[in-house]
Amino acid sequence: MAQILLTPAQRKEHRAEAHHLDAVVMVGADGLTDAVKKEIDAALKAHGLIKVRVQSDDRAGREAIFQSVSEELNAAPIQHIGKLLVLWRPMPPKEKKVNEDRMPGPRDVKVLKNSSRYGQRPEVKTLRVLGNQRLTPGGSVKRAKKPRLQSLKKRSQD
Repeated sequence: MAQILLTPAQRKEHRAEAHHLDAVVMVGADGLTDAVKKEIDAALKAHGLIKVRVQSDDRAGREAIFQSVSEELNAAPIQHIGKLLVLWRPMPPKEKKVNEDRMPGPRDVKVLKNSSRYGQRPEVKTLRVLGNQRLTPGGSVKRAKKPRLQSLKKRSQD
């Protein structure tokens, strides 16, 4: 996989976004293992922009880790400052699960109610109607009617 190439303006924007972030993954004394790469990949999928802290004192080693991670995980190297590495990769779109058994959610309905005094303007009221409720012609909220059960005999006649 080839790493993502960004313009200097894009890199600057991502550096500004990463300023307040804390390190999500730490590379310890064992260096860059497969488990660490897997964690960095999972963090990039979840967050998109992450910081990685490398505990090594060797600057050349940290630079090598920075380049290898960005190439292997198809991430853009944003910044290497001290022991912190900032990486970015666009987040994949999340799939929404559709539950077919899901009932309708609450909705807000505006109702015009005539004033109790004659000659006054009608009042506009906003009512919240839940999924198990219905609005009557008079403008009040009632529970939805359950479907009436029919016996097997009546069902067979229809």
